[in-house]
Amino acid sequence: MGSPRAALAELLAGNRRFVSGQPIHGHDVTAAAAAASGDQQPYAVLLGCIDSRVPLEAIFDQTFGSICVIRTGGHVLDRAVLGSIEYVVGQLGVPLVVVLGHERCGAVASTVDTLRGGRSPGGSLAHLVEQIAPAVTEVGVDDPRVHPLAIRRHVLRTVRALRADALLAAPVAAGRLAVVGALYDLATGEVALLET
Repeated sequence: MGSPRAALAELLAGNRRFVSGQPIHGHDVTAAAAAASGDQQPYAVLLGCIDSRVPLEAIFDQTFGSICVIRTGGHVLDRAVLGSIEYVVGQLGVPLVVVLGHERCGAVASTVDTLRGGRSPGGSLAHLVEQIAPAVTEVGVDDPRVHPLAIRRHVLRTVRALRADALLAAPVAAGRLAVVGALYDLATGEVALLET
């Protein structure tokens, strides 16, 4: 699974198995955990949202040890997330980073509500809103399609930020690492890649 293209093909094949109702992983947890108990050799890192309806290992039909998963509200980047991705790419040689957004994202909805109402939610939730706000602003808070368009924009902004990261830019430029954006459809289970 050494190339970005092969890694992405494997993830998308897993999603097709998931959508068709024929997953091959996740049924024999004990055996899968034991098989993966040695050195880890994941082929992808997925950055997704904390939404309970979007379980990343399941929707890509992946077993223990095959992918690294990072989840934050609205897949917001921070230093811990960036450091984790830098580690997985630099130390484990993972060739693929996928930023996965999804429809009806609560973090984006909170951001839209905050920008419309002009009141910060306070606490650390304010950090999520601050990070998502540029995508909402690009779309326009009064656009009737603000939610789906802002979700897409936020994914693409996250992809650009990762590609520009000091430790990720060189492997991206050399073709050893791909950073791609995608959207998950809650109704169908399908993952669609975004053009960047």
